Amino acid sequence: MSINKDELYKKLADTVVNMEEEETVNICNKVISEELDAYEAIVNGLSVGMDQAGKLFDEEEYFVPELLLCSDAMYAGLEVLKPHLKAKNNKKKQKVIIGVVEGDTHDIGKNLVKIMLETAGFDIVDLGRDVSPSTFVEKAKEEKAKIIVISTLMTTTMEGMSEVIEILNKEKIREDFKVMIGGGPISQVYADKIGADGYSVNAAEAVKLAKRLVLA
Repeated sequence: MSINKDELYKKLADTVVNMEEEETVNICNKVISEELDAYEAIVNGLSVGMDQAGKLFDEEEYFVPELLLCSDAMYAGLEVLKPHLKAKNNKKKQKVIIGVVEGDTHDIGKNLVKIMLETAGFDIVDLGRDVSPSTFVEKAKEEKAKIIVISTLMTTTMEGMSEVIEILNKEKIREDFKVMIGGGPISQVYADKIGADGYSVNAAEAVKLAKRLVLA
């Protein structure tokens, strides 16, 4: 009997939203045993589930404990799927600096974007959480990165994204780097306002955006 991929990925997303870590692992193992694409399962299953959990958090139906349990389920699924990801063998990998802006320690979204960019063939330098604007710039120069990716889940720390771009302008090196931003409170309007090169609504869109920016 052939398996319905879409149904399976929807179930996978639901297990993340419902904080069912064991069931998430079971479905991810099924993805592998059925020889389905691991990357597709992350994009259409785990990532969708985490996005839905993030929306419930924004709507105050979920709070930090629930969000952490959702992320535990997502990470458990990633552990199963990661060894089966087929990394793209680009001749020259473009280097990306990624981190969560100063004042914010929420890194679930950032970690998902990192994994998917790595799978898409980018060379990732992860600065972690609570990263100062000046550190983003210094590391980008040091690593000769092509893209700077900045994430936040909090409205109170959004200004740090603007500061990164201000520093790049002040040092007259803005043209040397593409700046991508994302996270719960971020929008295309805000990206345009601060002069970022792009905004993505989720991890899958972040990969598409990064590829476009590299070619630009």
